[in-house]
Amino acid sequence: MVKDMDIPDIVIRRLPIYARSLSYLASEGVTTVSSSELGSRIGVTAAQIRRDLSYFGEFGKQGKGYNVQFLLNQIRDILHLEQQWGVALVGIGHLGKAIVHYGGFKDKGFEIVALFDSDPSKIGSELDGHKVYHYSEIPQVVKEMGLEVAIVAVPARSAQEVVDLLVEADIKAILNYAPITVQVPPDVRTRNIDPVGALQSMTYYLDPEKNMTYRINNGRAF
Repeated sequence: MVKDMDIPDIVIRRLPIYARSLSYLASEGVTTVSSSELGSRIGVTAAQIRRDLSYFGEFGKQGKGYNVQFLLNQIRDILHLEQQWGVALVGIGHLGKAIVHYGGFKDKGFEIVALFDSDPSKIGSELDGHKVYHYSEIPQVVKEMGLEVAIVAVPARSAQEVVDLLVEADIKAILNYAPITVQVPPDVRTRNIDPVGALQSMTYYLDPEKNMTYRINNGRAF
């Protein structure tokens, strides 16, 4: 296996996509899959899949493909998903509440266990059975709970301050919903979720003239 520092980050980002597709295949009763079949589901080439997996070892046999359940288990082990990860969530606004109530985290290995906000009216209250702390308490509470993963769902103006507190608390992985690029030390991993930026990058490919229909009829029943 190649050392972690030598594995491109884009390869690590693709592993959960492989795992998700393998999970679907397993649920469909498929026991063996070739790299080309898996690639057609994901939208990457068979060579790319083989190259990505080669960083971690040999998982299939030429001409026979991959054992679906075995490969799924191996990828989950590589991503350390065989354990439950406690997560701190900072920001209990509309987005934060939606994240708390979203049911897709826990069965995938992540459980939100600590909540933080700056609104005095929310401090001390409970949401989904968890107490809401003021975010100034992040270093103490997070360290006491031994957490390494956090989600940031605060306005852009507060994001860097919050991230600094999370770094102080030894958080090593941050999922950032704030519309700003935050600065972190080299040993802290961040992933930015920016729906507006994603939409803006797609409208480049669209025909602005077709949008005239909306502009002309905006506010009218049609």
